[in-house]
Amino acid sequence: MRAEALPGIEYRVARADASGLPDQSVDLVTVAQALHWLDPEPFFAEVRRVLAPGGAIAVWCYGDAVLDTPELQEILHRFNRGTIESYWLPERCLVLEGYATVPFPFDEVSTPRMTLTRESTLVELVGYVRTWSATARYVAEHGTAAVEQLESDLASLWGDPSMRRRVDSPLFLRAGR
Repeated sequence: MRAEALPGIEYRVARADASGLPDQSVDLVTVAQALHWLDPEPFFAEVRRVLAPGGAIAVWCYGDAVLDTPELQEILHRFNRGTIESYWLPERCLVLEGYATVPFPFDEVSTPRMTLTRESTLVELVGYVRTWSATARYVAEHGTAAVEQLESDLASLWGDPSMRRRVDSPLFLRAGR
């Protein structure tokens, strides 16, 4: 997919630590669910270079999905923390820690505790689980049987598969100037 061309918007592709943007030209830098893939020291140096006076940085990520019944949650948890656990890369722990252990060389501002809440059908939830990098690694090695079993196990308790159920994830935000 391509972003829509709009007046006043310029799209670029660049390394996080070498954006090519002019010094002090940016009011806000954001990183969504990706800081754990960056080398923080050179990235933050680039952020300090491009931020305009008074500019801000906001990095955020979300943790494990939590389903709306203990029984459904146990099935998802067993898949995530059992079946595919060893397929998560080590950087995943930074996400689960809410980036709290990543050195953050900015004047940090306090942020509220938040939860990312959405509603999902069974097909949407399983589709989301298939996007997880650990699921993709597992499937590449073992095939899709475990994901199909997850869907079957969830379906046995879900009810009407088109029914939307609540899915919560802790949302972690670090922001600073």
